[in-house]
Amino acid sequence: MGKLDGQRIALLIGPGFEESEAIYPFYRLQEEGARVEVLGVDAPGQPVAGKHGVPMTVDRSVRDAAADQYDALVLPGGRGPDAIRANPDVIRLTQQFFAQKKPVAAICHGPQILISADVLRGVRCTSYKSVAPDVKNAGALYEDRETVVDPDAKLVTARQPSDLPAWLRATIDVFAGSYVAS
Repeated sequence: MGKLDGQRIALLIGPGFEESEAIYPFYRLQEEGARVEVLGVDAPGQPVAGKHGVPMTVDRSVRDAAADQYDALVLPGGRGPDAIRANPDVIRLTQQFFAQKKPVAAICHGPQILISADVLRGVRCTSYKSVAPDVKNAGALYEDRETVVDPDAKLVTARQPSDLPAWLRATIDVFAGSYVAS
């Protein structure tokens, strides 16, 4: 039995996403029993190329997705978040997750989507170093640590690919509702 048995998780990618930050969670969350659905701005069945050319196929267009269809949201980094952050459906979906107090995990440049969705005011988080000024300007309480959990916002963030193991451990605990602050 996995910690996430029966959960449906949305993994939102854009062109140029960082493969390690999307593919590792895609499989790791499935290992915990979750059904992971890849969302993108493209039509279902379309491949989206990652930063290093490795594609992932879109299962559902973000246009046809709503937060009430999922238990949690994952936002990988790379160039993908910047490519899709102005898309109104990306903003709508992200805001729905926060309004419904559903867990969200973002890594590296993933918080760029959170900035555009205006959901970071007063929220503890981290990001890739070049995104840190924007995160702070969006009103977040920035921390330069490998993984930051804001239990009230149900947000798990990390800085970069080397933080993936710690980020996913915390993400799984937050998604499962078993996170205990240390």
